Amino acid sequence: MDIFSVISLLGGLAMFLYGMEVMGDGLKNASGSALKNVLGKATKNIIFGVITGMLVTAVIQSSTATIVLTVGLISAGILDLKQAVSIVMGANIGTTITAQIIRLMDIDSTGNMILEFFKPSTLAPIALIVGILLIMFIKLPNSNTTGEIFMGFGILFAGLMNMTAAVEPLSESQEFINLMSRFGDQPILALLVGLVMTVIIQSSSAMVGMIQALSVTGAMTFNLIYPMIMGINLGTCVTTALVCSIGSSKDAKRTGVVHIVFNTIGTVLFMVAMSVIKAFGGMPDLWTSVVNSGGIANFQTIFNLLTAIVLIPFAGLLVKISLKVVKPDPIEEEDKADLAVPDQKLFEVPEVALSEASKAINKMGRTALKNLKRSVKLIEVYDEGRIAVINDNEDNIDMFTDSMENYLINLSKHVENHGDGQRINTLLQTSSNLERIGDHATNIMEVAENINNDKLILSDEAIDELNIVKDAVFEITELAIDSFEKMDADLARRVEPLEEVIDEMVTTLKNAHIERLKQGRCTVPNGMSFVELLNNFERIADQCSNIGLLVLTEKVDKVKGNHHAYVRELHKGGDEIYNAELAKRREQYLDNDIIQKYL
Repeated sequence: MDIFSVISLLGGLAMFLYGMEVMGDGLKNASGSALKNVLGKATKNIIFGVITGMLVTAVIQSSTATIVLTVGLISAGILDLKQAVSIVMGANIGTTITAQIIRLMDIDSTGNMILEFFKPSTLAPIALIVGILLIMFIKLPNSNTTGEIFMGFGILFAGLMNMTAAVEPLSESQEFINLMSRFGDQPILALLVGLVMTVIIQSSSAMVGMIQALSVTGAMTFNLIYPMIMGINLGTCVTTALVCSIGSSKDAKRTGVVHIVFNTIGTVLFMVAMSVIKAFGGMPDLWTSVVNSGGIANFQTIFNLLTAIVLIPFAGLLVKISLKVVKPDPIEEEDKADLAVPDQKLFEVPEVALSEASKAINKMGRTALKNLKRSVKLIEVYDEGRIAVINDNEDNIDMFTDSMENYLINLSKHVENHGDGQRINTLLQTSSNLERIGDHATNIMEVAENINNDKLILSDEAIDELNIVKDAVFEITELAIDSFEKMDADLARRVEPLEEVIDEMVTTLKNAHIERLKQGRCTVPNGMSFVELLNNFERIADQCSNIGLLVLTEKVDKVKGNHHAYVRELHKGGDEIYNAELAKRREQYLDNDIIQKYL
C-alpha cells in the first residue's frame, strides 16, 4: 500500500465522517421538534427508555448526539438519572444501524436492476443529485434540511467506496494478512487497537465503517473482529459520555459514568464468554472464518443487543455505582433558589434549547415572586434570617440573568427561522423584566430594613392601604408568570387591566398621603417609606405589563410589532374584553371602604 493509497484512504475517511455529520445534522433539524417529546416521554419503564434511545439514535445516526442530548435534558431537569440509563442502553443498540446500512456494500446485483439500484455505487450519486437539487434549485420550507440528509448520505457512501478502493490492494499483501492474523491471535491487543483508534477518530460508526471497508481484503477474521468491536464500544463511551459530562450537572456526569460502566461490563462479560467458548472448542469453524461487511454489522448489533438485555435488570445498580463515583452534595437550604441555564449541548436541537430556556426563566420568575412575598412580609414581621435568603436569591437571580443572556445570544447563532428568533427576543426581554421585579423586591426589603433600624412605625391605616395594593401586585405577578409559562394570550390580556387599576390605586393613595402630611397625621420619615413602597409596587406592575405584552406579541397577530399602538387603543376604551376585565378589577380592588373614602 503506497502513499497515494494512504491519502485516498484518509480522504475517504474524511468524506465518511463529513457525510455522517451532514446527514446527522439534517436528520436532527428535520426531527428536532419531536426529539424532546420522544426523549422526555421515556418515563414509563426502562424497556420503553431503551427502545426510545435506540429509535432516536437510529433516526439521527449518532449515539454521541443522543447521549449529548440526554446529558442536556438531565441538566435541564427533564430526565432523571434512571431514565438516562435506559436511553444510553438503547443508544448503544441504535448506533449499529449505521453499520447495517453500510452492509449494502455487500450487495451482489448480478444484473438484477432492483438490487443494482440499492448498491452504494448507485445510491451515492443519486442521493447527491437529489440533495443538490433540493438545496440549490427547490425553494420549499424544508427543502434545505431534506437536501442535507441526501447530501450527507451520498457523501458518506462516496467516502466509504473511496476507503474500500484504497484498501483493496491489501488483499494481495501477505504482510498485511500476517499482521491481521497476529492481531487475531491476541484479542486484548485487538481490543486496544479498536479502543485507541476510536478515541482518535472520535466516531464508533466511522471505525466500524473502516473495518467493513477492510473486510474486502479477506483478512478480517472473526478472531480479530469480535475484540475490535468491543474496543470500539469502549472507545466511544470515552469520547462521548465522559467528555459530554464535563461542566454539566452531577446527574449528567453520572450519565457519563453509567455509559462507561455499562460498556465495560458488557465487554468483560463478552470477552470472558468468548474465551470460555473458544477454550472448550465450541464453534471451531467460527474463529478463523473470514467476516464480510454484513457479518461485522450483525456481530456489532448482537453484541450491543445482548449486553442491553443482560444489564437491563441491573439498571438500578448502575445508578448506585454512578452515585458512588459522583457523590451528591449535602442537602442545601430549602429556601435557596437553584437557578441554572440549560446545557449548551442542547444547541444541537434549538427547539429543545428554547423550550428549556423558557422553563428556566419561568423558574427564575417564581423565585423573584417568592422574594417579593418575603420582602413584603418583612414590613409586618422583621426577620434577619429572611433577609439573608432574599439576598442570596437576588444574587442568584442576577447571575442567572447574565448567564441566560449569554446563553440566548449564543443560541441565536444556531436558529434559522424567524419564529425562533422572535422567541429568543421574547425570552431575553422577559428575563430582564423578571430580574427587575427581583430588584424591586430587594428595594422593598431595604425599606423594611430602614423602618426597623430607624424604629419607624407605620399606622394601621397605612398598613391596610399597603395590603390592598400588595394583594393586587401579588396577583398581577402570578398572572404575568403564568401567561409566560403557558404562552396563554387569554391570561396575558388580563394583565394590562389589572396594571391600570394598580396605577389608579397608587395615585389615589399617594394623594391621600399628601393630605395626611398636610394635616400632620404622618411624619416625613414614615411618609417617605410609605411612598417608596408604593413606587416599587407600581414598577413591579409595570414589569408585569411588559411581560403580558411580550406574550401577546408572540400570540396575537395585531399586536406583533405594534404593541404601543395596541395599548393606546386599549386605554381609549375600544376593546370590549379589556373593558370588561377593567370593570371587574376596579370592583375587586377599588370598591372597598379603604379606597372609596379617597375617591
